[in-house]
Amino acid sequence: MHRIPRPRLRGPAAALAAAALLGGVLTGGATAQAAPRTDGRLTDLVNPFIGTQNEGNTYPGASVPFGMVQLSPDTGHNTGYDYGENHIRGFSSVHLSGVGCGLGGDLPTLPTTGDVTETDYTKYAAEFSHDDEKASPGYYKVRLRTGIEAELTATQRTGVQRYTFPATDKANVLLNAGQSLHRTLSSEVEILDNRTVWTAIRGSGFCQDTKAYTVYTVTHFDRPFTTSGTWNGDTVTEGSKKSSATDARNGAWLRFDTTGDRTVEATTALSYVDAKGAALNLRAEGGRTFDRVERAAQRTWENRLEGVKAQGGSDELRRTFYSSLYRSFLAPNVGSDADGRYTGWDQKKHRADGFTYYQNWSLWDTYRTQAQLLALLAPRESRDMAISVLRIDAESGWLPKWGYGTVETNIMTGDPVTPFLTNAYQQGLLKGYEEEAYRALKKNADGVPDAGSAPVGREANAEYLKDGFAPYIKGRPHAKPGDSDYDHGASATLEYALADGMLAEMARDLGHDADAARYESRAQNYRKIFDPSTGFFRARDASGAFTGPADPAQSEGFHEGTSWQYQWMVPQDIPGMVDLIGGKGAANERLDSFFAYDKLLADPAKTAREVWVNGPYAYYNADKYNPQNEPDLIAPYTYLSTGQPWKTTDVVHAALTLFTNGPTGMTGNDDLGTMSAWMVLSSIGVFPVQPGTDTWGLSTPAFERVDITLDRRYYPRGSLTVSAPGASETDRYIQSARLDGARQSRTYLTTDDIRSARSLSFTVGSEPSAWGTSPEDAPPALG
Repeated sequence: MHRIPRPRLRGPAAALAAAALLGGVLTGGATAQAAPRTDGRLTDLVNPFIGTQNEGNTYPGASVPFGMVQLSPDTGHNTGYDYGENHIRGFSSVHLSGVGCGLGGDLPTLPTTGDVTETDYTKYAAEFSHDDEKASPGYYKVRLRTGIEAELTATQRTGVQRYTFPATDKANVLLNAGQSLHRTLSSEVEILDNRTVWTAIRGSGFCQDTKAYTVYTVTHFDRPFTTSGTWNGDTVTEGSKKSSATDARNGAWLRFDTTGDRTVEATTALSYVDAKGAALNLRAEGGRTFDRVERAAQRTWENRLEGVKAQGGSDELRRTFYSSLYRSFLAPNVGSDADGRYTGWDQKKHRADGFTYYQNWSLWDTYRTQAQLLALLAPRESRDMAISVLRIDAESGWLPKWGYGTVETNIMTGDPVTPFLTNAYQQGLLKGYEEEAYRALKKNADGVPDAGSAPVGREANAEYLKDGFAPYIKGRPHAKPGDSDYDHGASATLEYALADGMLAEMARDLGHDADAARYESRAQNYRKIFDPSTGFFRARDASGAFTGPADPAQSEGFHEGTSWQYQWMVPQDIPGMVDLIGGKGAANERLDSFFAYDKLLADPAKTAREVWVNGPYAYYNADKYNPQNEPDLIAPYTYLSTGQPWKTTDVVHAALTLFTNGPTGMTGNDDLGTMSAWMVLSSIGVFPVQPGTDTWGLSTPAFERVDITLDRRYYPRGSLTVSAPGASETDRYIQSARLDGARQSRTYLTTDDIRSARSLSFTVGSEPSAWGTSPEDAPPALG
């Protein structure tokens, strides 16, 4: 058994130490629930249940922006909550919005009554109805069929629960340390005193087994429990204070007498460092009643949402917009404790000096949309996030690909960290770190991690650097856990070339001219997998021969997509790609077919629902746009480069109909805010068409006016207003545009434009115009 570090003190000494540290920190009993407010807050527009059905994989529970804790109910779905289920197994402390595989779900906690006999949460789960459930940013409430009411709220590093029991002398709270959404390798639990429980949970797995991580928790109750015990496997032992298990059920139960005071409040603090860190986080952020914590969480969310004020549009649009904006702020997550300590990817303890350390990096997804949105709306946090990624390289020896907690999972393919960090550089977030970031990116772009290290990096880089493409080698054994670039050689080549193009821009800015020329040349490697016989990109084997189906609607050699969908993922050189397929006329014909444009004009919503979308994981074997997944998120904006920018608006506005105010209202997995950020940016009308650079494509906003508050430290004007008076479903075509009153014929802005301007205004009409149709109006190719 791998032994998890525990508090050094034992027995009575441990209880006394816990009392000294924690006792009195969390004082005051529960107060009556406040009546629902109706004061027109933006948080009232947010529906946390959007995406909880049909594999959106979101969660409805309580958190604060970028919080370490996401306290939410688990109903049996592998990522936590499924709206179609009617039993809650527990309210666990860790969730990620929209992941595609089981992850998190640590320490599911459930209130029960009666004797404790079952130890498997699939058997003791409590039935509930959605009629007895509600949620808003920072708050969740449900009345269980057992008669118990559960409420959840959160601070940055703690989750706070309030349970209202029936009158009984057997009111229990079950802390399940041995079951979660991922594989729990081992767990330990210790009841420190009559109010406090400590756990350490060692887990692994995201889509497949990965290196293990450990999360530590301390839970403190607002009143003493009358008795307690632990369970191990099927055995329940009253009076037991400690229990440990390896790959087995394990937990603690606490009993309260609620014949008088029927409420029990508990605060659970997390740490990815050690037990001391969890205790310090509890001390720093605990000590308040449930109601005070809930009000603070709501204010925090209101302040965040007020940074973007939208006017006009339907009630449905406003609700889906602010719900998407809310989800865009859920990750990455704080990884450092209140004292600045964090566990690095070298599994050693470090301290963040002058910044907050963040973790959870779904980079293959977020580099396309969410990173840019956060650079606009949360630049200070975005700077710390970028610095955190650099710390991963400094401490573990390599940049991340898909990181969870303190470990690399190697999920997804390509080189997503490069456009993520070059975006941070281009948005001005890496001042003082430019050369450090460049050195790390250069090492990543020009090499491969050691065989003994966890990351795969650019796994097929040796072949890519030699031959200009990543080979597709069917059935090649995986050298490390996770995905393999060799399984998806065609799409990996496109991802590498995109990253090279973005790194070339950074190298040139920093004066590394020879490197810039080399990366700029490599950015053209997308041409190496273009098959003239089909007119599409196609995988090549190790000998250089084209391989796999010639049909571009087949997925072999591409990761979660087809050649049709990856055709447009050459943002570093759209003009070159357009020339390859026969020029603008041929490109527009292909785009029209891809988007089913004639059908779209006749019925946008039906086309989106019935032609584009074929199921929650329909990534494969299609020749149409897939707005549920990342490879073609930029595709609607390709029309900006082919002289038909009005079609971008048509396609974008059709895709926006897929976001609705209900449990099925997400398009695909949210992927830590990626899809939500797409919705927000596309609704505003300013979208990152070249992820990793400072270029923003334009389309007609979905609202008549959007006022964006910007951080003056990064955007000296402090605000940007995007307006389109009279914009509607019929009047959606840009006739003209002005930036601070000056004529704007280009279909794009730069970040410097956003920094220097106060207003971007569009005149719209019912028919397409000549705006933005000249070749010089299109976003430029890099280099």
